[in-house]
Amino acid sequence: MLSLALVVLAVVAVFGSFVLCVVTVARMRELPAWRRFLPLTLLLIALSASLLRAADIRWVAEAIAFPLNLAVVLLSTYEIRARRLRNRREAAKAA
Repeated sequence: MLSLALVVLAVVAVFGSFVLCVVTVARMRELPAWRRFLPLTLLLIALSASLLRAADIRWVAEAIAFPLNLAVVLLSTYEIRARRLRNRREAAKAA
């Protein structure tokens, strides 16, 4: 029972980090709309593919969900790091 609780806790933590990254990117007003909402769209598609497991369509979830979740993390991390670099450059120019 304890291992199940740990698995559920890990899943909630991973999903929460995905949502935090996606929301952070979606709030970046300096990006074009398609770049702001691409991680959100990919996350929703991945969640839809994962929900197909409930309907016993496992091959779609196995083929699509993990790569899309990985793409969400990579895109979000890239955009967040690029924004931090832009802010540092602007601060260095102003100083």
